[in-house]
Amino acid sequence: MSQTSVKDAPPESGVPLGHGLKQRHLSMIALGGVIGAGLFVGSGKAIAAAGPSIILAYTLSGALVMLVMRMLGEMAAAYPSSGSFSVHADRALGSWAGFTAGWSFWFLLCVAVGLEGIGAAQIVHGWVPGVPEWAWVALFMLVFCGTNLAAVKNFGEFEFWFAALKITAIVLFLGISVLAILGLLPDADAPGMSNLTGHGGFMPNGVDGLIVGLLASVFAYGGLETVTIAAAESEHPVQGVAKAVRTAMWRIAVFYIGSMAVVVTLLPWTAAEVAAKGPYVATLDHIGIDGAGQIMNVVILIALLSAMNANIYGASRMANSLVQRGQGPKALGRMYHGVPRVAVLTSSAFGFVCVLLSYWRPDDIFQWLLNTIGAIILVVWFFIAAAQLRLRTKLEREAPEKLVVKMWLFPWLTYVALAGMAAVFVLMLREDETRTQLAYTGALTLVLMVVGFVRQRTGAGGGSAADGETTPRV
Repeated sequence: MSQTSVKDAPPESGVPLGHGLKQRHLSMIALGGVIGAGLFVGSGKAIAAAGPSIILAYTLSGALVMLVMRMLGEMAAAYPSSGSFSVHADRALGSWAGFTAGWSFWFLLCVAVGLEGIGAAQIVHGWVPGVPEWAWVALFMLVFCGTNLAAVKNFGEFEFWFAALKITAIVLFLGISVLAILGLLPDADAPGMSNLTGHGGFMPNGVDGLIVGLLASVFAYGGLETVTIAAAESEHPVQGVAKAVRTAMWRIAVFYIGSMAVVVTLLPWTAAEVAAKGPYVATLDHIGIDGAGQIMNVVILIALLSAMNANIYGASRMANSLVQRGQGPKALGRMYHGVPRVAVLTSSAFGFVCVLLSYWRPDDIFQWLLNTIGAIILVVWFFIAAAQLRLRTKLEREAPEKLVVKMWLFPWLTYVALAGMAAVFVLMLREDETRTQLAYTGALTLVLMVVGFVRQRTGAGGGSAADGETTPRV
């Protein structure tokens, strides 16, 4: 298989992306990217399955995500690109890999936009039942499509304030919970270790429960990749992405692992309201915070809207990057004032179609979409690790000055990360639901790989290794 060169290549003609994102935008996108609706809502079922061992589950999956982000950060700092890991896979493995990773991720983001729109509409419909859910989805789509059609700084401003609100909410939650654990709140007794060791012990459902919690936690971390896509449109892309990646460890530890720790310390994992209401609402109710349900509904709504905005942005930039490398329809790459507006419109439209399918064909086509995106993030992580293995060696030989961020203990921790991903794939085969998702995701990935290989062999893949670059084969 032909390989791409790591050396810079002359740029192609065309309108470049804008550079309207400031460092404050990038920092807040990185912070907010780890706080998604999956953390606020989906973690309830994981706690019900794993019990207090959910802390261990989030720690293990968090360690894997830290390794992935470090590898991605190393490559993104060396080669800032709106195509992110797709470009790096292209450079390291060939255009087939960039094609597969890029279009699968685009598909994931577009379907996710639809799912987030549905979730946000359900919350607002509860407040304003006279307006149908589809109308709220249409409104959200119009707002965020419009935001992304304008200059990139508008996207940055929206994400800045969304992220600021999410971070404020989670910090307040953690602060109040810690005070409750210490018995410093009025009418609150310190729970001690009773909820961690009672009710069946730390791992009440054994290894099987831990595995269910582990799988749920792995997919709750999706969204971290957006910061490396956004870095290409920032004022100082190399410094920006380096700073964001270096702070990933404490963000994951505080927001995810910290949240799970305080929840299972304050509440028995067997409490029905943890799964029914969500762990955050259940915890605030237990502490005695009035209106906890509505407070968290507002926070969850903000998280969903933030994810919609970020995913439309990420999908449009990924599509544009693929087109610039000759791996997609040229029409998607049309630029207007530094914004790939056709890609924005197409990505938004695909997301809205997913919403319509949830009404028209909820049991077949829509369910197929849900199953197909189930394991895509793991496929993306695999390409990140494989690309980093190849590119790190070439960078050390050809351009060591570009190694601003370095993967720890290379190559051993890269191999550990790959082994961790393989283990998650194996664990998914154990559960009926995740086994189905793995099969559908595998089928999509295989189709994209075959198409990518054919395009590469016939010369239709463009032979480009970075946005706006044509790289000779060696």
